[in-house]
Amino acid sequence: MLQYLETEAEAAPTPTANADITNVSRRGVLGGLLGATGLVLAVRLTPANAREALKPYPTGGLKMPNGVISDPHVFIAISPGGDVTIVTHRSEMGTGIRTSLPMVVADEMCADWSRVHLVQAPGDEPKYGNQDTDGSRSMRHFIQPMRQCGAAMRQMLETAAAAKWGVDVSLCRARDHTVMLLDKDKKETGKRLAFGELAEAAMALPVPAVETLLYKSPDEFTLMGKGEVRIVDLHDITVGKAGYGADVRLPGMKYAVVARPSVLGSKVKSYDAAATLKIPGVHSVHEIEGVFTVPRKFGQLGGIAIVADTTYAAIQGRDALTIDWDASPNASYDTDAFTAEMSATAAKPGKILRNQGDPDAAFTKAKDVVTAEYHGQHMVQAPMEPLVAVAHVVDGKAEIWASVQSPYGARKDIAEALKIPVENVTVHVTLLGGGFGRKSKWDFMLEAALLSQKLGGTPVLLQWTREDDIQHSFYHTTSVERIEVAVDDQNKVTGWRHRTVSPSIVSTFKKDDGYQFPIEYGMGFVDVPFDIANIRCENGQAMAHTRIGWFRSVSNIQRAFAVQSAVCEVAHKLGRDPKDFLIELIGSDRNIDPKTSGFPDDFWNYGEPYEEFPINTARLKNVIRVAAENAGWGKTLPARQGMGIAAHRAFASYVASVVHVAIDDDGTIRVPHVTSAIDCGFHVNPERIRSQMEGAAVMGMSNALYSGITFKKGAVEQSNYFDYNVTRMSNFPQKVDVHIIETPETTHAGGVGEPGVPPFAPALANAIFAATGKRLRNLPMGDKLA
Repeated sequence: MLQYLETEAEAAPTPTANADITNVSRRGVLGGLLGATGLVLAVRLTPANAREALKPYPTGGLKMPNGVISDPHVFIAISPGGDVTIVTHRSEMGTGIRTSLPMVVADEMCADWSRVHLVQAPGDEPKYGNQDTDGSRSMRHFIQPMRQCGAAMRQMLETAAAAKWGVDVSLCRARDHTVMLLDKDKKETGKRLAFGELAEAAMALPVPAVETLLYKSPDEFTLMGKGEVRIVDLHDITVGKAGYGADVRLPGMKYAVVARPSVLGSKVKSYDAAATLKIPGVHSVHEIEGVFTVPRKFGQLGGIAIVADTTYAAIQGRDALTIDWDASPNASYDTDAFTAEMSATAAKPGKILRNQGDPDAAFTKAKDVVTAEYHGQHMVQAPMEPLVAVAHVVDGKAEIWASVQSPYGARKDIAEALKIPVENVTVHVTLLGGGFGRKSKWDFMLEAALLSQKLGGTPVLLQWTREDDIQHSFYHTTSVERIEVAVDDQNKVTGWRHRTVSPSIVSTFKKDDGYQFPIEYGMGFVDVPFDIANIRCENGQAMAHTRIGWFRSVSNIQRAFAVQSAVCEVAHKLGRDPKDFLIELIGSDRNIDPKTSGFPDDFWNYGEPYEEFPINTARLKNVIRVAAENAGWGKTLPARQGMGIAAHRAFASYVASVVHVAIDDDGTIRVPHVTSAIDCGFHVNPERIRSQMEGAAVMGMSNALYSGITFKKGAVEQSNYFDYNVTRMSNFPQKVDVHIIETPETTHAGGVGEPGVPPFAPALANAIFAATGKRLRNLPMGDKLA
């Protein structure tokens, strides 16, 4: 089992007795961990344009002007005793990323996994590279850099061994944490040097040029793709030893909660804290100024903070507080009325984003037009661990501990808020008890930092309750998707018109104009992969009245629900099998040409160059066939049972899911079996892929049946899991089979954390229709049929 290196951060105590994985100190891994006798390989990690296994990047990537891997962002160290330390720079929230990326390094360098130690990097992108653990891109962007890192270290060790033995480096081969000597026939001689014996000599060597790096072939992998490595945090998470944000303890620390406005944009007019200060354990009350300028970005909402000896006392103090809030322009926000407005907008032409062929003529000539609207409510991430941050601001310096997905972005904004240099801010990343996009926004950390500064240097743990988390979030957008399909007299689809209306995430970052931006309309909207001659995609205006933010799979959720439901509806009308009809619509095997298909010039392809990550219809059709075949598609099922299928490309991966539904006599919707197939290209950790897909089925069921946020008079109506429901043990997908498509090693890696979510809801809706003949078009659908 992988062990953690236990060190202390400079000028700070160990955050918690249970925290086995510790943050890198400001001294860095060299001074704090190894002294001068270990080997450290520094690798610059920039977003990769290609993931070719056996040659350097054709464009972009890691090659510096001098042909050398350089710029210390990620470090590998070998101690004189032979232990290997890997700095892991991504946040762990269940995806296994701080296991999987070090696995790549360890495999390429031939390290013994049991002798590898991990150190969590603080927020420092100039040093470690991009640290935004979101967008399903951690493995997608860093597999190849990590392979380069491990391969370079292996070759430096082999070169050092060759010098010690006085032989050509071709006669030295790393294996099992040693370098062995080969004879002229390349057979083992029995001589070996341990990694620790070579560390000092290897450190004196220049880092190999990218062109000289030799990589392992797949048959040489010992860790990658084997499916035998579990996440390093698994045991501690299971037995309750893992350290999360709320587990951090500092000497003299106080505890706090904040009373925030129920309506976005409201400000404190006045407050009365007399009753609050009488609560035993309450120490003080402080106003936290909010960010009210547009755009707000991730600025704090503002409110009144209550500081106490315990979180419970702080909550009691908040309950006793009287606050008078001023009026906000968002106080009229009513989601029922807003949905009606969006529906009316979707019925009219909108801003054209994709235009292929002559859709107007196709609909004019059509024998029939199938029209349907699909609605989605706001959703909130609601991770099991509510937001929490510990801040210690003293003498012009700040240290923050938090469960955060984007530590460096937080670090920069905290420095600005405190009016201190960014070099004086340290952000330590703890284990995340779920994230789903919410913890990529750091408003909760700003609150903690500002409060600690007001307390004159006293460290403070600022805790959000479940109610705080649900009622003051950055919400998944609400939406109306209207799809019209033209069918000719040969029962062929000749036209496709899709109108999307929903408030945009971009309203968080700039003045809102009511229209979506490329990242949103690149998620299953303008990139619909159908071989239809006439396609038009239009965006209607919808202004945001609450904070809109990232949510696992983002706009793919409502797009896949609409598109894949519509396909099944048309198939039924034409008397076709939904699976066969879906494959027919996708058409021939090809890479879709964005230009000839009428894609907008600013088409967003998950941040990847289209030439390297095209939309490949063969891969999409393959996951459909694999999922259907393994689910037993077409078999006879008992009454009130059915199967539905849906497929979607997201984050450069392809996923298809078949959901088997069973309807109880009382109408309860149950899911006895889900069969999913994923093609994510070159992959490292099959155990984590299966886990993420299983989790996607559970979250997909929550999205489909239970989870919805509604607003009245500008305020969120839900407050906790009793009225913001999620999938529970009483009703969840009973069995999830995951089939991982094996691809050539040179196939670029796609995302895994998010692509499994979008196909679930439409597959479930299609299954319910197959079982009952009832078509459900609104999310959430509810867990009981009327």
